[in-house]
Amino acid sequence: MPVMLRRLTLTLLLSGLTLGAWAQAAEALIEGLESDHHTLRLERIAAGLEHPWSLVFLPDGDLLVSERPGRLARIDQAGRMTRLEGVPEVSTRGQGGLLDLALHPRFGDGEHDWLYFTWSQPGSGGSATTLSRARLGDDSLTHIETLFEQGRFSAPGRHYGSRLAWLPDGTLLMSIGDRGREPPRAQDGGDHAGSVLRLTDTGGVPPDNPFVDDAAVLDELFTLGNRNPQGLTVAKDGTPWSTEHGPRTGDELNRLVGGDNYGWPVVSRGNDYGTNQPIGRDSAPGMRDPVHVFDGRFAPSGLVEVSGDTFTAWQGHFLAGGLASERLIRLALEGDEVVEHEVLLEGEIGRIRDVRQGPDGTIYLLEDATNGALYRLTPVAP
Repeated sequence: MPVMLRRLTLTLLLSGLTLGAWAQAAEALIEGLESDHHTLRLERIAAGLEHPWSLVFLPDGDLLVSERPGRLARIDQAGRMTRLEGVPEVSTRGQGGLLDLALHPRFGDGEHDWLYFTWSQPGSGGSATTLSRARLGDDSLTHIETLFEQGRFSAPGRHYGSRLAWLPDGTLLMSIGDRGREPPRAQDGGDHAGSVLRLTDTGGVPPDNPFVDDAAVLDELFTLGNRNPQGLTVAKDGTPWSTEHGPRTGDELNRLVGGDNYGWPVVSRGNDYGTNQPIGRDSAPGMRDPVHVFDGRFAPSGLVEVSGDTFTAWQGHFLAGGLASERLIRLALEGDEVVEHEVLLEGEIGRIRDVRQGPDGTIYLLEDATNGALYRLTPVAP
């Protein structure tokens, strides 16, 4: 179905719906959305979310969704939504707020029933990307612990990075953007800005981190030279991948290798916002090139590798969400070569902030808007 026709179909369907302050049961928005390998159905699961940022799936079937202004919503399988108390006071300037969510890999055994979350913590000099964890009470967060705090509070309120992903060995990756005002911070090994960290589940430093024997680099760093990674996932083979905002174009898909430098701002495929002139070089010795550079201004946020039997033709493919582009893109790789590139959505649901695969095998998407929503993408049986 052509993009304009799909948009018209969505508009007509939405015109008959009432978007109240609370979520409602799943409702079909588009039936028979054609892609290269699957026919798809787009559903809305919940509405009334204010700039939702991340979601996780609880063992009982409920969902948790973070909202950037500092709220945490719990959505049950009937679409009913409640908000939990106890969230720390976040800095909501610019892009700041309550950001990513992740459950401990052994969540459900009692001892490890921790919800991990990142947030922009206000403080002297501005704000800092912070990692905390908490227990889930019936209606609030309890036993909140701060595990990691970025070493320098700074302004302005942007480029927090802030995605989380667990590695197979039980360590936690956490991205931090360059914070927007001083790009060279990403090349400073003594600064957390512009990096991906690797931490233990209590916020400590794993003894085999790549820079622990380098006095010039902080022990927490796993990679550096990252501008603003807002997609982060660990593939089935254990390899971590990220999508990273370039400046004006130059958005990247990166295979993350511990100890590597990803170049920003020495290396970039993007342009300066003011002059539209190239920033840095396309490549440089000792700096890892991106696996893929997205066309135009994609503005990536949210990344998942598809697994399981629900989308049989997509197994091992990546789905990447886009903010300014309002796109959901599918990428199939052979080694480090993209062999399939498909735009699945473009404008149907607005700015795509997060992309997750649920326990049911379907794809869940968050729309970043003042009145944002949670959507689900499912295959339609032939």
